[in-house]
Amino acid sequence: MTTAFRAVLAFTLLAGFYVLVGLILAAAVFFDVLLVVDFHANLVKFAVVFTLAAGALVRALVMVSRRGDGEQPGVAVGREHEPVLWQTVEELAQRVRTAPPDEIRLVPEVNAAVSEDTKFLGMKATRRRMFIGLPLLQTLTVDELRAVLGHELGHYSGAHTRLGAPVYRGRVSLIATVQGLRNHPFVQRLFTWYAKLYLRISQAVSRRQELEADQFAVAIGGRQAMAGALRKIHSTAAGWDLYVNSYLVLTGAGGARPATVFGGFHALMSDPERQSQLARLAEQPDEVSPYDSHPSLSERLAAIEHLPEPQQVPDPRSALTLLIDANVAVQAVEQSMWSQEALATLRPVPWEDLVAHGMYAGRNADALHDLAVAGQQVMGASRPYLDAAFEAIARGRQAELEAKLLEQGWNPSPTLLSGVLGQALEAVLIQLGQAKWTLSWSGPARLLFDDGEEVALTEYAAQVATNPAAVAGLRQWLGDHGMRHDYVPLDVPSPAALH
Repeated sequence: MTTAFRAVLAFTLLAGFYVLVGLILAAAVFFDVLLVVDFHANLVKFAVVFTLAAGALVRALVMVSRRGDGEQPGVAVGREHEPVLWQTVEELAQRVRTAPPDEIRLVPEVNAAVSEDTKFLGMKATRRRMFIGLPLLQTLTVDELRAVLGHELGHYSGAHTRLGAPVYRGRVSLIATVQGLRNHPFVQRLFTWYAKLYLRISQAVSRRQELEADQFAVAIGGRQAMAGALRKIHSTAAGWDLYVNSYLVLTGAGGARPATVFGGFHALMSDPERQSQLARLAEQPDEVSPYDSHPSLSERLAAIEHLPEPQQVPDPRSALTLLIDANVAVQAVEQSMWSQEALATLRPVPWEDLVAHGMYAGRNADALHDLAVAGQQVMGASRPYLDAAFEAIARGRQAELEAKLLEQGWNPSPTLLSGVLGQALEAVLIQLGQAKWTLSWSGPARLLFDDGEEVALTEYAAQVATNPAAVAGLRQWLGDHGMRHDYVPLDVPSPAALH
């Protein structure tokens, strides 16, 4: 598909979108004027519907037009900072017969990408950028990274990036328009249909371009390197999602952030159990959609197998060897991930401490506080003593405790009281320094006693919550661990309990 054809296609689709907007605006004006000239009650409904819809369209388009490109992600590295990386990119650009990027940026993503600022609907290029994800440098070999960079430079060589900006703006405008018409279902359905048509066509073009760019990748790195890179990127992306959603999400707990982001990711990806999990995940069949921007992994691998194998000298070194000092690059990219406020207010701590803080804050803190408050309210105590909640259970007033927990925002559940009680008892052990949430890169964090035994209170809490006679044993057990009867929970655990 030639650049000229893609330009015509993009222009036609974008023009069609604005023509559709113009028709709605014209209809609104037509019915408004007709209503003034020759008033009929039947016309009021049409005039109101089209006028409100036209207003929503204009608001949506104005909001989109005000959005700037914003600050570029990651960290820019100049030739003086990373001469080997730049030399590699420039040499590959010559091989695919295109100009090198004007800027290379290292980003905290499992991705490599190129962009091109353009004018006149992609006909004139102004500035080229290449984005290289630091997690890729951690996981790929030099051969594999060269193949990936060849793929991205192939987008330049094939002029794929020329239409990136207008196609993206068209996508953003359509989505914003559909969302802005939520109160106008008829008109929204019309634009939803057009948006689906636009996405199906533009994404089909994108998928074709990806296969074209894979040809450049294989010509540079060979079939084995590109296939290996695609498989690694697939599993690394899954690992990064897991890392972000299960570990990085703990950032902010106790006013802390991880001292090393990519060190933690490397530890997770090096864990044998995680490697097995990600390998099993990679074996699952791909889910495909006509709205995908990339072909499926299996389709790309099959296409690569039919490409000619070039002669080359293998380079199995880690891709990090292309950086002068990987540690400096890692620290710079990690700094770019945090806002100035986060850098100023969140102290960097080891992952072990962040997990201990985060798990306590997410699982135990509210349960301990809310159960004590519920006990205070039910028993009329002067302070939120945790023992007041135990006394309420001992007197058979569990239903009142549950009602107070519901008032504090807990969701109704047959196991509400026992669940909150179990989490609160875990918190007490943490507060008293008897147990600690422990980091595991193989799976979820585990609450362990000092001797390494796992804390398992679910069944015991369920027994106490349903049996008032069991409260005496609970008090004895907690007393043996050092809890006084007049214990009032703190908002946060003591530092000693978390270290």
